[in-house]
Amino acid sequence: MATLREYFDTDFPSVLNAASTLTLTINQGGSATAFEVRGRVHYDFDSGTKYVSYFIPTGPEAYSLCEGVAMNPQWLFDSVKGVAVRAGYPGERTHDAADLKFSGRVFLYTEDLFSAEQVGKLEQRTKEQGLDVVFRTPTSALERSRYEKPLAFISHDWRDKKDIAQPIALGLSRMRCPVWYDEYSVKVGDSLRASVEKGLKESKKCVLILSSNFLSNTGWTKTEFDSIFTRQILEGSDVVLPVWCGVTKQQIYEYSPSLLDRLAVNWDLGIDEVLRKLHRAIEPPISNYTPIP
Repeated sequence: MATLREYFDTDFPSVLNAASTLTLTINQGGSATAFEVRGRVHYDFDSGTKYVSYFIPTGPEAYSLCEGVAMNPQWLFDSVKGVAVRAGYPGERTHDAADLKFSGRVFLYTEDLFSAEQVGKLEQRTKEQGLDVVFRTPTSALERSRYEKPLAFISHDWRDKKDIAQPIALGLSRMRCPVWYDEYSVKVGDSLRASVEKGLKESKKCVLILSSNFLSNTGWTKTEFDSIFTRQILEGSDVVLPVWCGVTKQQIYEYSPSLLDRLAVNWDLGIDEVLRKLHRAIEPPISNYTPIP
């Protein structure tokens, strides 16, 4: 199941996006506390507009933070001024992001659930300034995820999470390819084993991030690997999508000779090409397409 944070990171894939972290200070009881709020500016060059979204950290000050960023979108625009963006189709005049008009739409992704009175109050205040606030909460994320079945399971060593697994998970999600990735798919209190087994069973493909870390891990990743190949034998279909990360054929052979028979993607190709090849393998283009009259 996708989390609210995953939706924040991957929503609006059809437009250009610039991200920044704002630091907001709240004074309370004579002391000042700083909070970091992640924000994104979304540039829709086709409509000539831009809009913003924020991920609000959970806590007692969440509502105050929502008020601050919603009422002051210029803070985020100022923080991304150093990002120069121009776009246009071939043969057309290009447009500068600075020339796009702010639509007034503000998306607030907040883990905290506010009362109807609080929501109504902020909606009214922002409306008076020509703004349109949309709240996205864990409740709405749950409803969305009910209709999304993960298409790929990402098996990786925890030491490769930040530099390899996370970019692949985020990249595929932005391409509207839902993935099972433990940072997003396992909630506090969940059984890791039960969640992993559920992800393995439900996912269409299994992406294996084969690094030296993965090959040397005789614990959990080995268990995942054995489960994946058991499923492949049971179904008699190609389930495994290997990604080679700084490993040699000899290392792969020593780990599992059968892996050499699988066409792999090399991490050295760069994240964009790796994502393109994985996405094509997970969701192959439709052939023999006949337009509906």
